[in-house]
Amino acid sequence: MLNFAAKIEIIGINPYVLLPETVLEKLIEQAGQHKGKIPVRMKIDGHEFIQTLVKYSGQWRLYLHAEMRKAAQKQLDDEVTIEIAFDPEERIVPIHPKLQKALDENPQASEVFAKISPSLRLEIVRYFTFLKTESSIDKNVIRAINFLEGRERFVGRDKP
Repeated sequence: MLNFAAKIEIIGINPYVLLPETVLEKLIEQAGQHKGKIPVRMKIDGHEFIQTLVKYSGQWRLYLHAEMRKAAQKQLDDEVTIEIAFDPEERIVPIHPKLQKALDENPQASEVFAKISPSLRLEIVRYFTFLKTESSIDKNVIRAINFLEGRERFVGRDKP
């Protein structure tokens, strides 16, 4: 694990830290890539998380979502101690069985789903991981299919 301290900054509504150049260079070397996303394992003040290092507006940023900041009891402008390492484990978010069934039954929606950007596909799949009730899942499967068929908005997005 590589260690560093950094101040929590914000861009838009997204809190993040910048990595020291030496830490960043080692992670890029370990990942074998200098663009795209770099999956990492990290500890923020001793609390473990998995996260993704992302290059945005010319800088590699390690975004710190609310759960991370809450666990570390840190806010904007606070300094945090971070341990970080490249994480070679493949990250797969399974598609909810009801959404998969609906896609299997709707070839047009399935075709659009296959063609949309990987990040939007992941956003749709992840959305279902936060739903608690069967009625909520059922309602949102219909909304997702309608979205993919161009009939309504979903996950805050206009029709694809």
